[in-house]
Amino acid sequence: MKTTKELKTIELLDLLKAKDSYEEVINEMPILLSKVTLTEYLSELVRNKNLKKADIIFQSRIERSYAYQIFSGKKIPSRDKVLALAFGMRLTFEEVQDFLKVNGYAQLYPKNNRDNIIIFALYKGQSILEVNENLLALGEDAVV
Repeated sequence: MKTTKELKTIELLDLLKAKDSYEEVINEMPILLSKVTLTEYLSELVRNKNLKKADIIFQSRIERSYAYQIFSGKKIPSRDKVLALAFGMRLTFEEVQDFLKVNGYAQLYPKNNRDNIIIFALYKGQSILEVNENLLALGEDAVV
């Protein structure tokens, strides 16, 4: 069975609409309802991409002890810290969108000037330093 991440929104809506009770949803589609914590999601990304936390932290430019607290689940990162970690992990645009969603933050929106600059940087494989330079040059707040 597909997870919610693998389903298109319309497919998920069709599945939910087809059930007679929410109990059926819970019983028949538990994988759809599983909630991944930030710590679990980060650990999975680090493992799947074969990354080292120290390298991610260095590349993200987040203060080291604060970043380790994010990784351990002791701190909940702001949207900008999530973006900084995403740049530190060299995530794709699609991966960043998922990462933001898992953390409960708005996804990057191309009609927002600041988000537009960040999206461009992601597509071009820019570092956090490069995106911050572009953001500041265009009158927007830096990510970190």
